[in-house]
Amino acid sequence: MSRTLVRSLLVLFLSLFSFTALAHDAWISRGTYKNPAGEWCCGAEDCGVVSPNAVKAGQGGYSLRGPVTYGSAVTGNEADGPTRQDNINETVPYSQSLPSPDGAYWRCKRPDGSPRCFFAPPPGT
Repeated sequence: MSRTLVRSLLVLFLSLFSFTALAHDAWISRGTYKNPAGEWCCGAEDCGVVSPNAVKAGQGGYSLRGPVTYGSAVTGNEADGPTRQDNINETVPYSQSLPSPDGAYWRCKRPDGSPRCFFAPPPGT
C-alpha cells in the first residue's frame, strides 16, 4: 500500500472516532499535566495521536517508530491547525510516560519537534 493511501485511511479513521477529539479537549488541554521536568504538556498544535502499531513496550521504555497525527482532525479544534503527520523514531522511558485516561497513545511535542510528553494506556488495558 502506498504511504499516501495509508495516511488517508489513518486520517479517515481518526476523524470517524470523535471520542479521541473530545478526549484531547477535555483532558489534555484542560488538565494540569506536566512532564517529569515540570513542563506543561499541551499548547496549540502540539499533541497528537500515536498509531498503536507504532508503539512497542520494551525493556526500559516505549519504542515509538511510525506516524503521529496532529491537528484539527484529531483534536476537533480548528485552533490546533490543519491535520498533519510526523514520523517519529524515539524511545520514551517508562519513568517519563503519563497515564492516558482515554486509552490512546498521545505525544506532545515542543515547537522544535522534540518530545515534551507521552501518554500511554495503563498496562493491561
